[in-house]
Order: sequence, then structure tokens, then C-alpha cells
Amino acid sequence: MLGLWGVLCMALAIAASLSGMGYAYGGRSFVATLATFGLLLGSALVFAARGTIERVAAAGAGSGWLLGIAIFCSYLLYAFGTGTLSIERVGAAALFLFLPLTILSTAGNAAAGTIQDFVVIAGIWVAVKFGPAHWIWPFPSGKLAYILTMLLAVNLAIAGFFLLRRIKGVGYSIGWGSEWTFSILASLLAFACIAIPLGVKLRFIAFDLQHLKWNTLPLNAIGILLFIAWPEELLFRGLLQNCLSRATQSDWFGWIAASVLFGFSHITNGGFPNWKYVLLASIAGFFYGWTWRRTNSIFASAIVHAGVDLLWHFLFRTL
Repeated sequence: MLGLWGVLCMALAIAASLSGMGYAYGGRSFVATLATFGLLLGSALVFAARGTIERVAAAGAGSGWLLGIAIFCSYLLYAFGTGTLSIERVGAAALFLFLPLTILSTAGNAAAGTIQDFVVIAGIWVAVKFGPAHWIWPFPSGKLAYILTMLLAVNLAIAGFFLLRRIKGVGYSIGWGSEWTFSILASLLAFACIAIPLGVKLRFIAFDLQHLKWNTLPLNAIGILLFIAWPEELLFRGLLQNCLSRATQSDWFGWIAASVLFGFSHITNGGFPNWKYVLLASIAGFFYGWTWRRTNSIFASAIVHAGVDLLWHFLFRTL
């Protein structure tokens, strides 16, 4: 994981420097932003190494609070380094990190699926979806603010749900299991056979080969997998579907409910209310949930998720 982290940080730093968006000329601000990004990404990847979560969680609930403090310090590094430090921003970052940890700590050793679990899951989603990401991360402008927010949320989930609550069965690890290839390809193909004709029929998408964008495929694939698919699968499958299934003692209910809620989480995309998006995202969530259940890994479902987004991005346009 450390090797993967080093390669990704180097590749993304080079890509940022060559992007023409001014990152390379940011001086101290660029270094501070890259360092914060590297710390947050490194933490997310290291905990995805097999057995890491179990070993750290064995130290007790205090490990969750220590990780929360470390995450907060990484934000302070960013704020000092970029010259954007303010009481309001620091307060918002502290609230985003420590309020959920405080709520989860009140659940004690209760089984997964408590009201505290669902409150924090909903709170993280609302904060990421509607929160002032560009205000909290003012340098540089653009998509990096959203990426940093997603990484912050992933690390918060690790601290709160894995180390503090010690919820089992999330499948937070990067690897490859037996029959994963079949599960991933079968899920992606089955969804495509349903969603493409339905999307065209609903006049939601139209075939439009984006051949001029193929040179951006590798970078887009990495970005979508790590900063969109992986965090969303952690939230909706590893946590929400997992907690719903355990709370109701029904895998089917957790699976269907999480898929529908995943669909409704997209209702504001492209204008409110976007019912076509809700329907297709719910169907997608059904197949992501099937992949997660079959493989016991959010990495596998994230690959399917990223595959869907990439096919949509390069082969179709939204009407």
C-alpha cells in the first residue's frame, strides 16, 4: 500500500504540474496542498492493507480519536501552508470530524445498525454533497476541493466506524479474490444490458463516442475509482447496506433499501428533481450491492462503479 501510495502521489503531482492550471507555480501553497493530499490518501490506502484495521482497532477506541486528531492536524497543515487559516474554516473542519466521532462513541459496543450509525452516515453524505467544500479548501480552485473532502470523509469513516465502532464485514481492503473477475464483469454487463436501452428510451443518454478524450482515460480511471467510486461504495455498501442488513436481520432489505437510497442521493444531479437519474442510479446501486455481497469487498463494487462511470463518460452524453 505504501508503494502504491508513492506511485499515485508522484503521478498525480506530475499531472497537476503539467495541467496548465497553475498548480506548479503555487510555491508553498502547492507543497502544503500536496502534503495534505498525500497524508489523507496515504491513510486511506494503508488501512486498506489486509489486517491493518484489525491490528489498529485492537488498541482500543482511542485509536479512532487519535486518527481523528491526525486528520485534523493534516487540515491545519493545509490551512497554514496555503495561508487560508481562519477560525471559521478550522471550526467547520473540527465540527465535521469530531461531532460524528462523539455521536458514534455514544453507541458503545452495540451491534452495527444503531441510530447513531445511521445519523452519522446521513451526516457525512449531507456534508460531502451540500457542504461548502470550496470554502473549506480554497486553494486551488476546481475539483481538488471535492477530492480533498472525499478523502477527509473516508478517513473519518475509518476512524469512526472501523476503529471506534469496530463494525465488521465492510470489506475495506484492496486485493483480488477468487471469482472476482466473473462477478465484476457479470455485474457490469448485466447493468449495461438494462441501463443502456432504458437510458436511451427515457432520453437520458445518447450514444456519442468521445474519441478525443481517450488520452485522458488512465488519469480519469484512477480519479473516478479512488475519489468517486471508492468513497461512495464505502458509504452506501460497506456502511449503509451493511448496517441496514444487520439492523433488520435481512440481507435483501439492506440491499434494496441501500440501492434506492443511493438512487435518491442523485436526485439533484442535473437539476432537481431528476427522476431519470434516480431510477438509473437505483438500478446501478442494485448491481453494486450484488457485487459487494458476492465478493465481500467494496473494492470490487468500486471497480464496477468506476466502470459504469467511465463507459458513460467516454461512450455517451447526457441529454
